[in-house]
Amino acid sequence: MGRPTTSSLPEGTPQESLTVRDNRTGKVYTIPIEDNAISATAFKSMAAPPKPGEREENETAKGLRVQDKGFLNTAVMRSEITYIDGEAGVLRYRGYPIEQLALKSSHLETAYLLIYGSLPTKEQYRFFESEVMRHSVMHSDAEGFFRSFRYDAHPMSMLTSAFAMLGSYYSEANPSLQGQRLYTKGDEMSLATMDRQIYRLIGKAITLASMAYRVRQGRNFVTPPSGLSYTGSFLYQMDNLGEENYTPNPILEKALDVLFLIHADHELNASCTTVLQTGSSLVDPYSAISAGCASLYGPLHGGANEAVIRMLISIGSPENVPAFIEAVKRREKTLSGFGHRVYKTSDPRSFIVRKTADEVFKVTGKDALLETAMALHDAAMRDEYFIKRKLAPNVDFWCVVLAWFPSPTNAMTLTPTFFAGGFPLDFFPVLFAVPRVVGWLAHWRQMMLQEGGVKIWRPRQVYVGSGKRDYVPVEERVPVEGLRQTPSKVEHGGITKRTMLATFKQRSKL
Repeated sequence: MGRPTTSSLPEGTPQESLTVRDNRTGKVYTIPIEDNAISATAFKSMAAPPKPGEREENETAKGLRVQDKGFLNTAVMRSEITYIDGEAGVLRYRGYPIEQLALKSSHLETAYLLIYGSLPTKEQYRFFESEVMRHSVMHSDAEGFFRSFRYDAHPMSMLTSAFAMLGSYYSEANPSLQGQRLYTKGDEMSLATMDRQIYRLIGKAITLASMAYRVRQGRNFVTPPSGLSYTGSFLYQMDNLGEENYTPNPILEKALDVLFLIHADHELNASCTTVLQTGSSLVDPYSAISAGCASLYGPLHGGANEAVIRMLISIGSPENVPAFIEAVKRREKTLSGFGHRVYKTSDPRSFIVRKTADEVFKVTGKDALLETAMALHDAAMRDEYFIKRKLAPNVDFWCVVLAWFPSPTNAMTLTPTFFAGGFPLDFFPVLFAVPRVVGWLAHWRQMMLQEGGVKIWRPRQVYVGSGKRDYVPVEERVPVEGLRQTPSKVEHGGITKRTMLATFKQRSKL
């Protein structure tokens, strides 16, 4: 984008520019508009003399800064991958509506589209699928790695650690060892190195997730099978207990593939932005993906799925829904799975999952928790409180409904370790992370190959802390009190408490 120019107010025909008058100085700036966006750095030229007594930390003479907490309206890059219109409920991958892809495509075919920009031919897809599945096998050392976790370790903690662990296996993938332009050259060798890591990360994502699952079950690990689809292999690795010719149910396999496809990318969400922020330092892609996985772990992002199922369990049964709705209105309860940061009308993915869920229910039937979910949906959709606030069910709500395959056990008495669809509750974010690896890689690859190279992401801040002050000797300091200004006291017990009461060579008795 072009630099701003100082000029008088434009006259005549409309121009693709923004005219800003700085009332501090009286200067008028013309800032070019390109693709309905302006450059934030254009404001850096809008400097002014500091006011008398103004804090030097404001750096007024160095130009204006643009403040945007939470990136509410800041575009950090130009992208060709995913388009979202939150007001209209539109989601497109590379221009293709998500509804068409969910109906006609597959997760791996869509992965090819997201990463390389076009739908593959039969031959191109055959090659891509072969490479991904071939790279799903893990080194035997990975077994020891996963066995080192406690039996009750959260699967997202294991998966996050496992992605980082992968980086230690492939020195040729590390720009710190091979040169910082390893992925940014754009030549044949650089692209081949990049693609090899893409095959590995997508292929091994299902294997790592399966290993995390089987650790929790106390089961031996399963070598990825040959001849199955991506999601078929995933289900096989999780569930096979040595049965001969074991084949996952095709309806469940297809349902999981649809879930993977619609979750493959969602533009610059928190986890994708984390991958790009980390990747901008030119770290290896395994470390960047691990960082994205950690971001996805949070309850405001991938952890939302788990929050929905816990909410439904807390409601208990359909007859308790009205009371829960009223408690939400009084802000005594939290409604999970409704509304979205981007979508202000409806989440297009939710309709796809709802339709897929109907197919799954034909072979699984329904149970009490599913009935509770449906009752909550119907009640919220009729209530003016939720209609007015545009709180429609989002994809997290319907994905949980779909993932909860009925059990003969009474779901209302179950603890958080209950198995929903064969998955522990805390495994839900993993089902989100596995497909999202594709979107993370698509954006990472795009950034590595962008025109002008990669610039490390280094946001600005508005400093509002203390001005310059001189060091005070410890004897002259006045204690500062307050919960946020002093370290918290921690209660100790067990061996720590006994040790604190003991005497030893370096310390006398208290």
